[in-house]
Amino acid sequence: GGHWRNTEPLRAGQAYTVRVGAQDGAGAPVGVSLLFRTAPPDDGGRLTAEFGPRPGTYGAGEIVTADLSHPVPADAPEARARVEQALQVTSQPHTEGAWHWVDDSTLHYRPRTYWPAHTVVRVRSGLDGVELGEHGYGGPSEPLEFTVGDRIEAVTDSAAHVMTVRRNGRVIRTIPVTTGKEGFRTRSGVKVVLGKEYKVRMRGDTVGIQKGTKEFYDLPVFYATRVTWSGEYVHAAPWSVEAQGEENVSHGCTGMSTADAAWFFDTVREGDIVEVVNSGGEKMPPFGNGIGDWNLDWRTWLSGSALTPAAAPHQPPGGPSRLDPTT
Repeated sequence: GGHWRNTEPLRAGQAYTVRVGAQDGAGAPVGVSLLFRTAPPDDGGRLTAEFGPRPGTYGAGEIVTADLSHPVPADAPEARARVEQALQVTSQPHTEGAWHWVDDSTLHYRPRTYWPAHTVVRVRSGLDGVELGEHGYGGPSEPLEFTVGDRIEAVTDSAAHVMTVRRNGRVIRTIPVTTGKEGFRTRSGVKVVLGKEYKVRMRGDTVGIQKGTKEFYDLPVFYATRVTWSGEYVHAAPWSVEAQGEENVSHGCTGMSTADAAWFFDTVREGDIVEVVNSGGEKMPPFGNGIGDWNLDWRTWLSGSALTPAAAPHQPPGGPSRLDPTT
């Protein structure tokens, strides 16, 4: 009178064998084996996922991205739930995390808190052959593995004009800085290192400052560590050394001495955490201008998942059961 449910959707075009064992009233073993094959998938375009970042070593603030080959809209919650169930992220050590739908074809995965130092993260797709209703079937996707290095966190207090850098919880450097002045306040919140450029030409007109005005600038900037796509950097600012540690005079970037900027440039890597507090600036958005995912609290992050309790896979008391194809 009972029933059994698989923890994952069955794949199209696969053969499965089910072996059930029990005992009769006298204690004698009884059982049955069933063999069945699921229908083949349609020949239309299969849904696949391209995972990011690239393989390598990243900071503790790095997130996992999944770019789908075609959209799965919010009005298809069952299909979205099946996609999420199939996109599997495991880590060593184990870390609690969840997917969040950024838009119809993009998901981000992050832990509840930053990755522990030296975590190994593995991402794979079980979409191949999964039936997604009117959205067709899943196809094969390349897996991903990356590692997390030391946990580097740089926190800038704009009111105190100082950046404190920690490695694995221990302060390793305190740096006098200057951040955005009135009208150009540095964005507040958590950002993540996106890349590093030894030399960047910075022009005011790229951020809306008209040429010929007193605020316009056109400068070669060295040891530039990018934290937003719109042009916010941590960089060397030898022209403002007297203001560093004293007042905020920049157009939004975090400026420091050339020696400190070179040290910072050599110390951080992609995925490291760069947080700004007490700046009076706009809040860093979670998406669209870099990695701002950490600015969402955990409850809000989970609200972006399609795996509601009703949609989550059933797990019997003895632990998860799984039916794997035999061919």
